[in-house]
Amino acid sequence: MTDAPNTATPARRVLRGRPYSIGEFARKYRLDDKEAKRLYEKFGPSATELDLLMAAKRRPPSSLDA
Repeated sequence: MTDAPNTATPARRVLRGRPYSIGEFARKYRLDDKEAKRLYEKFGPSATELDLLMAAKRRPPSSLDA
């Protein structure tokens, strides 16, 4: 009989694209700090992953030029 894999340590995610800071992510998508932190902790700092997530939620990025 095989043993279950050790699930005590979480699997490490591969970082796709450059990392966002929480503040940069919150500003880009006009999120409050609490929501930006929740998504950042759940999906990681990858700009690629977070941009795909926000596109799926139909949340376009705000203009950072203003």
